[in-house]
Amino acid sequence: MHRLSNLLLKLCLSSLVFSISLVAIASLKPSATAIASSKIEVTQANPCASANPCASANPCASANPCAAKLGSVGGALASELQGKPVVVDIYASWCAACKNIAPTLSQLKQQYGDRVHFVVLDVSDKSASQTSESKAGQLGLGEFFAANKSKTGTVTIIDPATGNILAQHKNNPDLSAYTSVLNTELAKK
Repeated sequence: MHRLSNLLLKLCLSSLVFSISLVAIASLKPSATAIASSKIEVTQANPCASANPCASANPCASANPCAAKLGSVGGALASELQGKPVVVDIYASWCAACKNIAPTLSQLKQQYGDRVHFVVLDVSDKSASQTSESKAGQLGLGEFFAANKSKTGTVTIIDPATGNILAQHKNNPDLSAYTSVLNTELAKK
């Protein structure tokens, strides 16, 4: 008798736990209406999310719609970097993304040679990172380095006169993503 009541008690408790689990899951699952309304809010909050992103009335239909969001490195760069676009590579020897984009950066260096300044900020280890921090400070990239030193595999193109970030890519081996920005900047000179 004792075993039977013990078994029934365990069965009841298991059923209760299962029922509570179902109720908890159902209450956590958002309704279709809640999902739709949240999508509408996101769409309305994004000025670049119009039906036709290429329309002339669209404020985001510029050559680089995200350029305004990229900001600045904190001001004009050092005089030794003036007159040419600056390509900054946040590099680490252990970084898989850095290895992935290395051929692209090599092609850029060959293609643009001395028409573009290339700056590599190495953060492979503590010593290299300290050297890069000092170098960045001398070049007017101190704030930029502080904000981006943990973002290895990031390549940034900067206008040295204003310090504005023209493009910034993370682990992007697409050569045209860089050449389009560099060609536009070099055409202005």
